[in-house]
Amino acid sequence: MKFDDKYFSQFNFTEKQISKNFQNATKDINIAKKDKILDVKFNYVYTALIKSGIALLSFHQVKVKSIPGHHFKIIEQISRILKDDSIMAMGNLMRSKRNLDFYSGGIEVTEKECVEFIKFTEKVLAKIKTIVSKGDKNICENSS
Repeated sequence: MKFDDKYFSQFNFTEKQISKNFQNATKDINIAKKDKILDVKFNYVYTALIKSGIALLSFHQVKVKSIPGHHFKIIEQISRILKDDSIMAMGNLMRSKRNLDFYSGGIEVTEKECVEFIKFTEKVLAKIKTIVSKGDKNICENSS
């Protein structure tokens, strides 16, 4: 697979590093599911999506460069690797909402949106788990 050198670089990740990246995403989705504060739910579900992409990319031995636009590129790569255009649409909706929160004085996020974002991100995580767990059996054991 080819990745844009502006946003990504080759890196030799170990199975343990890939597993840790995936578990980090799983930790965030679990916080999103348990917390009652909608803003917290939204922020954690969004970071779970981004971190799941980092785990997927690390499985492909690709490291993300932390530069402006890298979240968009992570979402784009998740969509491309998983061959699922809905990831691009929903991921960018979440990213846009997060950017409005950061740069435009805040947002209102609803319970319904949070439920939808969590279900969506759980599906993405499940697909990524199937891929990355081929390289590390501990992922299946540590990320329920």
